[in-house]
Amino acid sequence: MRRLMKPVLMAATALAFLPAHAMAEDIKLNWALWDWDKVAYYQPLIDAYQSAHPDVKIEHTDLGSSDYNQMVMTQLTGGGDDIDIVTIKDVPGYAQMVNTSRLMKLDAPAQTGGYGGLIEALEVGGGLYGLPFRTDFWVVYYNKDAFDAAGVDYPTNDMTWAQFDEKARATTKGFGPNKVYGAHFHTWRSTVQLPAIQSGEHTLVSKDYSFLKPWYERALSLQKDGAVRSYASLKTSQTHYSGPWFASQIAMLPMGTWFIGTQIAKVASGESKSTNWGIVKYPHPEGVAAGSTAGQVTSLGVNVNSKHAEAAKDFVSWVSGPEGAAIIASTGTIPALRDDNVIETITSKPGFPQDKASAEALTTTATYLEMPVDLKAAEYELVLNRVHDEIMTDNIAIDDGIAQMNADVAGIK
Repeated sequence: MRRLMKPVLMAATALAFLPAHAMAEDIKLNWALWDWDKVAYYQPLIDAYQSAHPDVKIEHTDLGSSDYNQMVMTQLTGGGDDIDIVTIKDVPGYAQMVNTSRLMKLDAPAQTGGYGGLIEALEVGGGLYGLPFRTDFWVVYYNKDAFDAAGVDYPTNDMTWAQFDEKARATTKGFGPNKVYGAHFHTWRSTVQLPAIQSGEHTLVSKDYSFLKPWYERALSLQKDGAVRSYASLKTSQTHYSGPWFASQIAMLPMGTWFIGTQIAKVASGESKSTNWGIVKYPHPEGVAAGSTAGQVTSLGVNVNSKHAEAAKDFVSWVSGPEGAAIIASTGTIPALRDDNVIETITSKPGFPQDKASAEALTTTATYLEMPVDLKAAEYELVLNRVHDEIMTDNIAIDDGIAQMNADVAGIK
């Protein structure tokens, strides 16, 4: 008996001196997100958090970008607890998750001034269910080699949409697989509709969408002229906008600032062949000030069924706070929490275009939310997406499509 007691006591003594996290089982958190292999900040955020919290392991589930909102809602509404941290892609997605009670209520940061009103904008009924960690606005990426080959002047930071269209037609060259398109409109409705809200006179939660007509006429005209790839071909092939850009098959790409970090990383890895590139401000309608653009906020929430709610909340708070913001900015992406150093951090990052215009492109005069915070936003989104698809595939005339939008949103109560 004495021979047994000695090793048992020694083992108990050794355990008493182990750190608490070594005695406890590691906490595993699953983060729902999209485009894992295309977004530069995911891995650095996870690495830094795990380094500071060795008892927590962050895993991820990539639900893809094209149908992310639908995919994540399917996961959450099933009552599953396998997802802990939820990336909230946009306002419609946020509204839908709040309406269906899929997210836990969160505490607001002690200091909210650095978020530029985003914390307050996300409050619903006195509650906060997502913390903003990234904010983005639209710019134009351009391939300088494509402009040089066509003998066309580079885009500028004070460019109207009419001038953009002229350059798109002028830089379109070649045929078949070797064709370079002057511009690229991804299949999102935002690529067609956002110019309509740049004046601040309209939002995409509306009763009358007649203000969209000239922008659909413009998009279909560019498509007919072959200056952009057809919507139908992009939809059928499920082409991600990064593919033709990385292949140096696009002269201009209207896209959000979220793509800056990805482009820098893919040039460094050799995946992006668009190595001679720049950025300019989002073009503007005639009569609207240069620097007016559309933007969105990306947030993090916690699944109401998470088994590790407190750990998930801590990760969400950390990513959306100063530590996370510094890491996000270091990858060339604009965090929701901004100070005077953020833009300098991004523009001084190795790989960021060195021309003056590209740095100036990251300052705006007015930024309008792509979709205003409205609890019915997801329902408006469904209508707008459905009719957008029908118009862009020529299944319905523009006037008929707008009439359909108006009729369908009238039924939203």
